[in-house]
Amino acid sequence: MREAVALIRVKWLFLWSQSIMITFIVMKSVKTAFCAVLCLLMFSVTVFPAGAQKLPSKKAIMKTMVLTNEYFMNKWPDPGKSIVTNQERPSNIWTRGVYYEGLMALYGLNKDKRYYDYSVEWGEKHNWGMRSGDRTRNADDQCCGQTYIDLYLMDPRPERIKSIKASIDNMVQSQKVDDWNWIDALQMAMPVFAKLGVLYKDNSYFEKMYEIYMFTKEKHGDKGLYNPAEGLWWRDRAFDPPYTEPNGEDCYWSRGNGWVVAALVRVMEIGGKDMPHYDEYMKTYLEMMKALVPIQRADGYWNVSLHDPNNFGGKEVSGTSLFIYGMAWGINNGILKKKEYAPVIAKAWNAMSREAVHPDGKLGYVQGTGKEPKDGQPVNYDSTPDFEDYGLGCFLLAGSEIYKMK
Repeated sequence: MREAVALIRVKWLFLWSQSIMITFIVMKSVKTAFCAVLCLLMFSVTVFPAGAQKLPSKKAIMKTMVLTNEYFMNKWPDPGKSIVTNQERPSNIWTRGVYYEGLMALYGLNKDKRYYDYSVEWGEKHNWGMRSGDRTRNADDQCCGQTYIDLYLMDPRPERIKSIKASIDNMVQSQKVDDWNWIDALQMAMPVFAKLGVLYKDNSYFEKMYEIYMFTKEKHGDKGLYNPAEGLWWRDRAFDPPYTEPNGEDCYWSRGNGWVVAALVRVMEIGGKDMPHYDEYMKTYLEMMKALVPIQRADGYWNVSLHDPNNFGGKEVSGTSLFIYGMAWGINNGILKKKEYAPVIAKAWNAMSREAVHPDGKLGYVQGTGKEPKDGQPVNYDSTPDFEDYGLGCFLLAGSEIYKMK
């Protein structure tokens, strides 16, 4: 309705401007007519911007993904090597797990055996296990299980899923439902539950996933971490109202909401329309898609603070990648209108591939780890986040889904 009213106003103003110009010409006032024409041209440029951008060719999209991935594989030739930042961590933590999600998506389109071997070596060097052991309930530690299961499906060796299955089974068999008290957890763990549910044709995985998800959505904090009025999520209970950003708006962190988009997309893709509670996930997904379009920046990115562009505003790749990953999936599955969402995707992908990708494949404009806009700053073309893996994973997920659009 709002768009229709705006269009009527634009047409009326345009016709009105034309009538004034003709009147001035009839009155033989050349100077006035010239001014009218100039004003009309300025008006037209303002109201009717240049045509929507188009995506590059499939070949160009693939070339960009290969380049960025080569940079990472060259920098980390040993996938089992520990990650050292402020402390030493094993390389099967969530940051690397997200990278391998992206690599698996790339491998699905580009059967370079090096990608498969690199993934298998990663699993083998960690004995197909998780940082905190087989009984962990920590979603961050379970993220690696997404790739373990993918590799098991390609070569069903029992050791590849023994640990991740034990971890998830432990959760399915318990009464506890409050594990995912931060929204990042949804992307880290939900696809694992869904993959096991499909693999074993066991709805108990889907039902437990739904219970924990709904507790996060409706119970954590005051009334859950999802705000249906805005179509966006608070990162955790610390950001529930009355917490606000400097401009007085609610704090909706870009990458946090991106994780939810990815979780919903991956779960629906894995489980299919016959999966229990598919409609619930679809409903929330569509609400989020609708909320994200009007807050995209003019340059194609989304701000790290979705409703406060002045709170560490600027270009950021990880959240932007996850948003257009979800949008591209929606188009590819006939859920979202291509006419409406393709220009949004093209603007974002073109901006990232042209402005964030270095000649050697390094990704700039990636916010470091954290939980809110101020973390991991500054974010710019030359900055390097504390972990370089998850940003690339998000970028590869987006690129792989956009590749299918072509």
